[in-house]
Amino acid sequence: QISMRVLVTGSAGFIGFHVSRALLDRGDAVIGIDNLNNSVNQEKLKEDRHKELLGKKKGNNYELHQIDICNEDALEDIFKNKKIDAICHLAAQAGVRYSFENPQIYAKTNYEGTTNIFEAAKKNNIKRIVYASSSSVYGNNPIPWKEDDSVNEQINPYGASKRACELLADMYRKIHKLNIIGLRFFTVYGPWGRPDMAYFIFADKIAHGEEITVRTHQPAVKRDFTYIDDIVQGVLAALDKNTLFEVYNLGNSNAEGLDKLIALIESNLGKKAQKKFEPLQPGEFVRNGADIEKAKRDLGFEPKTRLEEGIKKFVDWYKEYHKIS
Repeated sequence: QISMRVLVTGSAGFIGFHVSRALLDRGDAVIGIDNLNNSVNQEKLKEDRHKELLGKKKGNNYELHQIDICNEDALEDIFKNKKIDAICHLAAQAGVRYSFENPQIYAKTNYEGTTNIFEAAKKNNIKRIVYASSSSVYGNNPIPWKEDDSVNEQINPYGASKRACELLADMYRKIHKLNIIGLRFFTVYGPWGRPDMAYFIFADKIAHGEEITVRTHQPAVKRDFTYIDDIVQGVLAALDKNTLFEVYNLGNSNAEGLDKLIALIESNLGKKAQKKFEPLQPGEFVRNGADIEKAKRDLGFEPKTRLEEGIKKFVDWYKEYHKIS
């Protein structure tokens, strides 16, 4: 018995894969959309995530449509021919640094693609939508970051594209009465993660005896590392909540230093890192930190995974996936 049919965009991406798996585990059906491109060097990972989801397929509860969310006609076909109860829109071009090299792709995928999803939802009268925003919208605000902070000063094209999507969502809520919840994710990590993220790059290079670049040797650099299972719990709670319009921080609300992250990866791999230090790049923030009182109150969001435990799970997966003894 399928309880809810959820369209998940970016279903072969890091967060989309974990959300899809959790939905299938609890008896929902997933209509996945992913172009399976090599965004941030994860083509093989995307294929393998898709295979993992296929392994959970029972009857017609999982399908993947290999299309781009910027392709309006292909999207329209899916919306017309599938019964969809809810949308979990997670497809995006991610990453801060690459957004300076190729800002056009962020404008296209993130803003134009999101417009297409909201427009299809409007036309097909699908009211229940959750979409991915990012902690990057806070720019250089003093931490902890709260949902009602001003987010008008963007420091990189990625954050600007995500902020634009929030404004778009607000308009669709007001004018077209869609129930839209935006989730600002904070430095999500874990098994099956994105190879362009620092923790993954560090693990990869340390495992292969290569030098890692540490963005600064000042202990000031801190990130609110949030384990993927905690994020998934928040996403499912938002999907089930179905309120008219809200934005929530989903973070660990406990910023930790890069030095600690590296030490945990070293101890789990049983190898020492060779480090070279470089200053922070333009558009990178020194620290992020989530105030999660609102998500606790409304969504019952309660991150449980400490960095020690989460990095161990990630490194265990990394060694198994890459067959490292």
